[in-house]
Amino acid sequence: MSDTPSDAAPAAQAPAQAHPQAPPRKHGPPVHPAPYTRQWTPPPPPPPPAWVTASRPRTPRTVRPAVLWTALLTGVLTAALLRGGLGINLLLVTVPAAVAAAVAALDHGRRLRPWPAVWAVAGLTLLLIPALRDAWWPSFLAVVAAAFLGSLALHGCRRWPGVLLGGAGLWFAPVPAIGWALRGLRERAGRDRGRVLPMLKTVGVTVVLLVVFGALFAGADAAFADLLADLMPDVTVTDAPLRVLLLVVGTLFALCAAWTAAAPRRWDRIKVKPGRARRRAEWALPLVVLAVLFAAFNAVQLAVLFGGYEKVLAKTGLTYAEYARQGFWQLLVVTLLTVVVIGLALRWAPRGSDRDVLLVRSVLGTICVLTLVVVASALRRMDLYVDAYGLTRLRISVAGVELWLGLLIVLIMAAGVFGARRLPRAVVVSAAASVLAFGLVSPDSLIADQQVSRFGSTGKIDLAYLRNLSADAVPELDELPEPQRSCALEKIVEHLYEDGTEAWYTTSLGEVRARALLDDRPPRTGYRPCDAAGLEGFYDEWRDPVFP
Repeated sequence: MSDTPSDAAPAAQAPAQAHPQAPPRKHGPPVHPAPYTRQWTPPPPPPPPAWVTASRPRTPRTVRPAVLWTALLTGVLTAALLRGGLGINLLLVTVPAAVAAAVAALDHGRRLRPWPAVWAVAGLTLLLIPALRDAWWPSFLAVVAAAFLGSLALHGCRRWPGVLLGGAGLWFAPVPAIGWALRGLRERAGRDRGRVLPMLKTVGVTVVLLVVFGALFAGADAAFADLLADLMPDVTVTDAPLRVLLLVVGTLFALCAAWTAAAPRRWDRIKVKPGRARRRAEWALPLVVLAVLFAAFNAVQLAVLFGGYEKVLAKTGLTYAEYARQGFWQLLVVTLLTVVVIGLALRWAPRGSDRDVLLVRSVLGTICVLTLVVVASALRRMDLYVDAYGLTRLRISVAGVELWLGLLIVLIMAAGVFGARRLPRAVVVSAAASVLAFGLVSPDSLIADQQVSRFGSTGKIDLAYLRNLSADAVPELDELPEPQRSCALEKIVEHLYEDGTEAWYTTSLGEVRARALLDDRPPRTGYRPCDAAGLEGFYDEWRDPVFP
């Protein structure tokens, strides 16, 4: 009766047996066990480049209402003033944008430093060029340079990466500036809801009062109506879409300036590694050979200078103009390439000892001095060409570029003696001063003055070209005799008076002076002055088709 161990084991193991399997389903599709799946996770994104991390701006605080209102004022002025042209209105539009940037910078603890103040003042000064000159090309250069200086002032950079990238830094600002403004509007809307509505009512009542009483006073007095017409822009329904677009662009421009002032990208933190230093012979041999080539060319130029151009022209059979045109463009390219070569040579220059420094200064200093002789030769060739064919916009422009490149070579030589720390800012100052001087001298006036003087001494004049100059050239063209005077002024007069009298904020000083002269002594009408001046055939004879 007693259980043996062998009989008890199955009884003890009975509770541990697995449950019997469920009977198979007789109906429906078979049930398969779910396969084993592992969830896929994408790889982490690659880290941003080092220069992005180094220059990343800080997160700005909530935008102040003063910045938003000033940005809106900038947009309103842009829509009201920039429809008809430039003149003084570009400066009037930029001033409130600069105020918005200053408020944002002070709100974020940025202090006004000397060099950003210099860039800001220089940029605003360049915006005076459209108010002084009617010609579009000096104004275009001035506006581009002013935008570069304004962006540089907002970033406050000093090193080469900061100067080159900070000058175009505003192009990175639109998207974050819009987000910054929208976040500020949402926060202010919930916080200042009780004060916004009364302010809007006040502005609306003010506008209604001005419109009603202004219209009544204008109807009561013609002189007052003329004053309002001169002061206020002419707004019509047809140009409403353009006005709205200008409003958006002006507001966005001010917001970009303010956001950049509050959270500028720190371009100066980008580190540019110097190139691997080369051995002396490896580095110096190509540059010494280049210097010898420069010296040989300059020796020929000096021989021509002291031997006289007549001997060279007689030997080659070239005219003055052909001799000048033959080499000016090549010498301009030589100057540009020399600047590039100097930059690359400095990157890989030996710098292990004082003897290396002395070698670098000696070789590059020699090349710079020889390059200045090349610049002088190029300018002399341009002078010969102008004597033969007269001054034009292209010729005065490339001569100005050559002069600035010569100044750049001088700055590089000074950096080799006194150190290169100030060279980036010195280059920017030289470029800004050159653009400002180019606008102040009035290139169209210089062209007209040289052509009129040439006509008085040689009887040769390019009337077809002079007809396409701006109103800046009217005082000089007014000195021509008839019928050349009326022929040269005919097209300029059409441009000046085609839209009637322009508003004060779209009129340049050059246009004002031209209208005053033409009102006193208008060109002769009733006949074709250019036919009487012999324009046909004369143009083809004296106009150079290769170098306009």
